[in-house]
Amino acid sequence: MRFFGTTWVRHDGGYGLRRAGVAVGSLALAAAGAALLRFAFQGLEIAAVGSFVGTLVVVGFAVCSALAFRHTWAGLTGRPGPSVADGSGQGLLFIGFVGSLLAYFCRSLVEAPGEQRHRAEYEAARERYERRRGTRTGNPAARTSGAKTGAKKRR
Repeated sequence: MRFFGTTWVRHDGGYGLRRAGVAVGSLALAAAGAALLRFAFQGLEIAAVGSFVGTLVVVGFAVCSALAFRHTWAGLTGRPGPSVADGSGQGLLFIGFVGSLLAYFCRSLVEAPGEQRHRAEYEAARERYERRRGTRTGNPAARTSGAKTGAKKRR
């Protein structure tokens, strides 16, 4: 929601352009990240480390990207549970940065990344506010505790 301010509430103020910008930007960064990983893999090929290590690196990046995609997607659509990033899994998410960028891209095709979660919180807060405001009638300071028993008001 960083790039959207409050435009996600009513989808005004360039919301569509911002969403398109986030989609293009995240896809471009994911492509740049994939190119960077390709250069790193070419370095391993030049070093002639063997097919086992090459396969291990490719599988490792694929698994880390899948975990990062899943973690980012869960954070964008709802309140995530216990985070992988809280402990030793933070390195996995860092290595899988391409998966996080792809999650941002996919989510920005539907809505602003994180909009669903923010909208649910916003609507719940508005509902709580309306309930609180609806139950208040009159001046609470003018109420007396003995109104039902016929006691006189204090002045």
